[in-house]
Amino acid sequence: MSFAMFLPDMPARRGATCPQLDFPLLTAVAILFSLGLVMVASASMPVAERLGLGTLHFAIRQTLYLLMGLGLGLLVLRIRLAWWEQGSLLCILLAILMLVAVLVPGVGLQVNGSTRWINLVVFRLQVSEPAKLLSLVYMAGYLVRHGEAVRETGAGFIKPLALLLVAAVLLLMEPDFGATVVMMSTALVMMFMAGVSLWKFAGLIGAAGAAFATLAITSPYRMERLTTFLNPWADPFNSGFQLTQSLIAIGRGELFGVGLGASVQKLFYLPEAHTDFVFAVLAEELGLVGILLLLGLYAFIVLRAYHIASVAEQGGNPFAAYLAYGIGTWLGLQALINIGVNTGLLPTKGLTLPLMSYGGSSMLVTCVAIAILLRIDYETRCTVNSLPASGVAMRPRRRVR
Repeated sequence: MSFAMFLPDMPARRGATCPQLDFPLLTAVAILFSLGLVMVASASMPVAERLGLGTLHFAIRQTLYLLMGLGLGLLVLRIRLAWWEQGSLLCILLAILMLVAVLVPGVGLQVNGSTRWINLVVFRLQVSEPAKLLSLVYMAGYLVRHGEAVRETGAGFIKPLALLLVAAVLLLMEPDFGATVVMMSTALVMMFMAGVSLWKFAGLIGAAGAAFATLAITSPYRMERLTTFLNPWADPFNSGFQLTQSLIAIGRGELFGVGLGASVQKLFYLPEAHTDFVFAVLAEELGLVGILLLLGLYAFIVLRAYHIASVAEQGGNPFAAYLAYGIGTWLGLQALINIGVNTGLLPTKGLTLPLMSYGGSSMLVTCVAIAILLRIDYETRCTVNSLPASGVAMRPRRRVR
C-alpha cells in the first residue's frame, strides 16, 4: 500500500520498496477497528437509550474518535524516528507534567472516585494513555544512550526507572493501578530485550511485588477487588456483581454466540459493557469463534511488532527496535489484562481493550502507536534496501540478509 503522498521523504521512483507499508499489519488493525465499532454499537445501545441519547450515540462518537485517530496517525507517520529519539527525555517530562496537571484541583475531572481526565472540550483526555506511550519513547532513547551502563552495572539498571517511578507514583495518586502495572512491566521487558541479565530483575521484581502487596493491603478498595476476584460468587449481587455478570455473558456465548445484537447481559446487567467489558459482550454474541478471532488478531499484531523490532535491531537501529518491542508488549499486555479481567483470571483493573473499547483517549493514542510502528518498519526497509532514509536511519548500517 503506497503512502508516498503522506511521507515527504519516501522515495517515489518506480520499483522502490519503501512506499510499501506493512499491509498485513494494517489489515489486522483495520479488522480490529471494524469489529470494535460493531461491538461498541451493539453494547452501548441500551445505555444510550436510558440516557435519552440517540441509539447510536456512542457508536457515532467512537467513529469520530477513530477518524481523529487516523488523521493524527497520518501526521505522526510523517515524523522521523530521529526526532522521537532526540526528544525522548522531553517525552517523559511531558508525561509527568500531564500526570501532575490532572491532580490539580479544578483541572482534573473525577469520575467514579478516580481523577484521571482533563476536559479538552472535544473529549476528555485520560492522561495515563499518552503517558504510557511517552514513557516507552523515553525508555527506548535511554537504552540507546546508556545501553552499556544499563547492561553492565546495577546503578545503570536502576537509573532509567527513576523518572518512570515518579510517573508511577502520580498514576497511583489518581488512582490508576492498571496503567502503572502496564507501564512498568513494559519498561522492564524493553530492558530485557536490550540485553539486561535476568538476575538483575530478581531483586527489582521482589521489591515491586512487595510494594504492590503493600498498596493492596493498605487500600480498602484494592483489597476488595482482590478478594472479589478470588471468589466473585461469594457476593454476586454486590462486590462480585460485575465479574459474575461478565462470566455469565461469556458462558452464554458457547461456540457460535447468541447472535450479533442479541446479548442479554448488556441490558443493564453488565456494567461498563461498551468500555471495560466489551470483550464479554463479544463473547456472548459471537461465542468462542469470535474470541479466537480476537485473540488471533492481537497475537498477530504483537508478533508483527516483534518482527519489525527484530529487523530494525539487525539493521543497526536500536532505538527503533526497543520502541517497537515496547509498543508490541504494551498493546499485547493491555489486551491480555483486559481479557483476564473479563474472564476472572485477574482482578479488575479498569483498562480498556485496545482498538475495541469505547473511549477517545485510548483510540487516539493507539492510532499514534500503530503509526510509529509503521514508521519504524518504513525506515528499516529504507535502510535495508539502501534507499534514502532520515535521521538516525541515515547512519551506516549492515544489510539484513
